[in-house]
Amino acid sequence: MGLPRVHDDGAVRTITLDRPEAANALRLDDVDAVAAAVTDLPPAVRVVVLTGAGDRAFGAGMHLEVFRSAAPGDGRAIISRLADCLRAVRTAPVPTIARLNGACLGAAFELALACDLRVAHTGVRVGLPEVRLGIPSVVDAALLPRYVGDSLAAEMVLLGGVHALDSFDARSLVNRLVTDPSGLDGAVAGLVAELLVPTREVLAAQKALVGTWREQGLTASVEASVDTFAEVFALPATRAAIARYRP
Repeated sequence: MGLPRVHDDGAVRTITLDRPEAANALRLDDVDAVAAAVTDLPPAVRVVVLTGAGDRAFGAGMHLEVFRSAAPGDGRAIISRLADCLRAVRTAPVPTIARLNGACLGAAFELALACDLRVAHTGVRVGLPEVRLGIPSVVDAALLPRYVGDSLAAEMVLLGGVHALDSFDARSLVNRLVTDPSGLDGAVAGLVAELLVPTREVLAAQKALVGTWREQGLTASVEASVDTFAEVFALPATRAAIARYRP
């Protein structure tokens, strides 16, 4: 147990945070391994699923020893490695699904936010407790207001509390919310099945556009969309998909 486990099963790559004795807390080598696992993908892989070992936690965030053993001047290096990992997940060439099997805190919550889709059960608890350690929530915590609204996002980052998904309207945060952990795999399988219908090329292009829409204004987003449409429309895979489509 330690570094994340990577397992390919046909079109699906599963990355499992594998430190259950520490609630799957992340060390810097884990962060680097996740980044590599979502970047170096064989052509057969069409979807990446991230989850945590055991049933206690998806991830408890960065391991406290990462901070306790660091020198005061190490902050930029630490957060830069995490930022690189989250960027790799956010911009991965295939859709990413966070399978939230338990507590999802700190950097692990940011990892879930960086994914395209999230599946969870109602007992999952999420939060950004870094402020209670005296450090700010940063990087992909910036996405939180988009998912839970400004008011709850401000409360989460300023108070550092932990919230059960069934304590607020989680529909904008979680794409599939099941009542029992036993339903997680079925919900993930359903999403995977739907994601395997479009071509890999169009999903990669659509993911890139979503990033553009998030980061740029309307005019630039529309211009990028026109360019992307033209490029994807000309691909052989697109022509084949159009030919075989039946409504």
